Amino acid sequence: MVVTGNVPPVDLRSLPLPPKCPLPLRQQVRAVRQAHTGCQVLRDAGGPVTRLSLAPQWLMPPVVVVTSPRGGRDMLSPSAAVMERVSAHDEMRRLLGDNLFDVRYDEWLPMRRALQPLFTKKHVGTFATHMAAAAEATVGCWSDGVPVDLDAQCRRITLRALGRSVLGVDLDQSAERIANSLNTALAYIADRSGSPLRVPGWVPTLARRRARRAAAVLCDLSSEVLRECRRDASRDAPLVRALMEAIDPETGQRLSDNEIRDQLIIFMVAGHDTTATTLTYALWQLGRHPELQGRAAAELAAIGDRELIADDVAALPYINAVVHEALRLCPPSPALGRTATRDIEVDGYRVPAGSLVIYGTAAVQRDPALWDRPDEFDPDRFLGAAAKSRDRWQYAPFGAGPRTCIGDHFAMLEATLALATVLRRIEVTSVDDDFPVEFPFTMVAAGPIRAVAHRR
Repeated sequence: MVVTGNVPPVDLRSLPLPPKCPLPLRQQVRAVRQAHTGCQVLRDAGGPVTRLSLAPQWLMPPVVVVTSPRGGRDMLSPSAAVMERVSAHDEMRRLLGDNLFDVRYDEWLPMRRALQPLFTKKHVGTFATHMAAAAEATVGCWSDGVPVDLDAQCRRITLRALGRSVLGVDLDQSAERIANSLNTALAYIADRSGSPLRVPGWVPTLARRRARRAAAVLCDLSSEVLRECRRDASRDAPLVRALMEAIDPETGQRLSDNEIRDQLIIFMVAGHDTTATTLTYALWQLGRHPELQGRAAAELAAIGDRELIADDVAALPYINAVVHEALRLCPPSPALGRTATRDIEVDGYRVPAGSLVIYGTAAVQRDPALWDRPDEFDPDRFLGAAAKSRDRWQYAPFGAGPRTCIGDHFAMLEATLALATVLRRIEVTSVDDDFPVEFPFTMVAAGPIRAVAHRR
């Protein structure tokens, strides 16, 4: 039985299983492997909740794909003990350590309690100066009228911001090595978790050796930063300092050095590709729509030429809406996976315990039944009455429920301030009409995103 608020109990045994997807097996497999676009294919073929049978149950669990707001609510809002992380998180844990993103519920809960105060809007605001400075330093090197790769430049901005606000170090000299290490580690995790047949973990394959070397680079960097912070009390590393002081309010327990190191690694993972891609996509769209870019520039002009701070975000509603619209069309996680630890109801269907449940974020955020002109870039969706009338569960770029992304305020502040900093210095003209994407672990550009930069 399931009880939700004042709603009468539901006898799960009386609910039907989700309908089977009518697509041939090969098309189902292709759709799951291309989750950033595949969930839309599965939605159109099998409806808002559809069941896949990709392999015998002894080889992999049944898969249920959910592409409705109600289904997202039913799937993501239960306790984190009911809807657990999936195999990708286990692979990440084995390679990158125990962090808030990949541990199971019993270990996650005390971590979340200890770290939550570090990511409130108020606390995240203390990083604003570092974020704006990173963008200012990057665009200061752009030459007038010279083509740039927006994706490469935005990755430089986010890595600089991470170095200054998270680690308290200048990552310019080691940016390429760190980015390559992140990409190698994440590609390995994605390949392993996406394969039903895996080589045992003790076999020293070439891919595994490369992934472990990449993980060692990230581990050594985090450990060195932490050692330096303990040695030098004056070192400016805001998030490292905050992690050193973090306490579980229920147990009084502090994080160990290994736990701090592992959290720093996941913050690098989460804060690099995701925000960079959001910023790249927003600039590319504005570069295609000069009238929208002009509106954003006019909003900025009212602030003047001083250094941007966290409080300025309230005076930038249109630029904030541009970021939200970029996240709608190009969400960092176009599909979210959970494992049901017991039978649950999802949009009127019974999903059996052990099922892998996938929420198609990108499919919901581009659903023509939910959005007017779903593929059109229109930031006004996130302003005024239009924003207030929207269903809470049809827009969830940072996930939702108990395990929603803890860094959502950090990401929104960084993307908004970085976008504002670029636009007040640069007028962007996009060269290409397409924004190719791929989904190795998070949604990223599949190639250079070319634009011409003109200094204002």
